[in-house]
Amino acid sequence: MYPEHTPHGPAQRPVEVHQPTPVQPVAIQPAPLAPVQPHTLPTVASIVLPDGRVVTGYAVNPAHPEPVTAKPAVSRTAVNIALGGVGFLAVSGGLLLLTTFIAALAALIQQLIILAAVIFGGWIAVQILGPSSNRGGTTVNIRKAVIKRNHFHG
Repeated sequence: MYPEHTPHGPAQRPVEVHQPTPVQPVAIQPAPLAPVQPHTLPTVASIVLPDGRVVTGYAVNPAHPEPVTAKPAVSRTAVNIALGGVGFLAVSGGLLLLTTFIAALAALIQQLIILAAVIFGGWIAVQILGPSSNRGGTTVNIRKAVIKRNHFHG
């Protein structure tokens, strides 16, 4: 606890013990009562502690919050009807958008089918009605051809 190099022990100091002096209660003559408006002056309270001291102070009343104004009660049925109406409007709007989307998608598919038919039909028409000189292969005059063993010879 103490360093090794100190040649002497700890110094002894005299200890003074202080005893509280009790306060004798003062005999208070009752004051004449004067009319006092309520809540203008706080109440003074005195308390005698077990050791005889008297503590005097103002009594503190706990603060009471303002009462909350009561809200009018809304019936459960009214709340359910209101929520049902909001839900119905949301579903109706969603279904309206869904049917519009389906109609637009059907129109798009129909137009794509018509476009494919027009393009394919045009290609077929060009193949059939186009000039014959562009066709590949050999032109055979059947009147001059000699047919031997299922072969045409010109």
